[in-house]
Amino acid sequence: MGLIVFFRLLRTGQWYKNLLIFLPILFSGNLFSIEGIILTFVGFFSLCFVSSSNYIINDILDIRKDQQHSEKKRRPLASGKIKIWQAVIVFSVVFAIGISLAGFLNEYFFLCALALFVLTSAYSFILKKEAFLDIIIIGINFVIRASSGAFIINVKISPWLIIGVFFLSLFLSASKRRADLSFLGKKAKEHKSSLRGYSNEITNALMIIATTLLILSYTFYSFLSEHSYLIFTLPFALYLIFRYFALVYSGSVIARRPEKVFSDLRMIIGMLSWITVTLIILYLL
Repeated sequence: MGLIVFFRLLRTGQWYKNLLIFLPILFSGNLFSIEGIILTFVGFFSLCFVSSSNYIINDILDIRKDQQHSEKKRRPLASGKIKIWQAVIVFSVVFAIGISLAGFLNEYFFLCALALFVLTSAYSFILKKEAFLDIIIIGINFVIRASSGAFIINVKISPWLIIGVFFLSLFLSASKRRADLSFLGKKAKEHKSSLRGYSNEITNALMIIATTLLILSYTFYSFLSEHSYLIFTLPFALYLIFRYFALVYSGSVIARRPEKVFSDLRMIIGMLSWITVTLIILYLL
């Protein structure tokens, strides 16, 4: 088993989702706490390993469907580069490492990691087949990732963290469903059963609803925050949302594979600008 194939099995390209764990330490003003940063990084890798174990389960379950997909057929299991028994061994090791790291931190973070694994496994086995419920579960998993960071550094979980992250997930999931329908065409409902409950009209409506809720949640958060100057980050956030929205409707591969957002120069500049202004407001003003 080559190293590159191993990393592809773990889907390390999806680890970016676990960066949500850093939101609490960023917005609580503890970004320069060495201990907090170290513990949050430990939590980050714990969630990454737990997530990878879920991806392995999903790939084992979907191996036949993936073999019929123009892109997913290149995955290690679907392509035959890794045998199922090898994947099971890797799953056991990766899950053991992830859950052990979670236990090292504290019991609340451990419960978050365990909940993430259980919900994602339920998603792989059953829930991903049910339209609307599938994107709601993904949203809950995003919230778990973000909230777990608060348990690590022992700070209060802001309701805005939960609301904002959930609607961000809804926005990304609705975008992906729309892109999947366009990319897979007539084969969409055969490859992913949940897509039977979606249509271009429905996903368009979901995109508009999710975008509206995301903008409203961030606007209210920045306006009502104790850091009143956060309202000045709104133009940057709006640009990122509108840019991503435009990429989805232009047929960009980013809609189907959000990790490729880092290949879009405008999105990178927008994200760096938002982060920079946010850090200045939170830590210098």
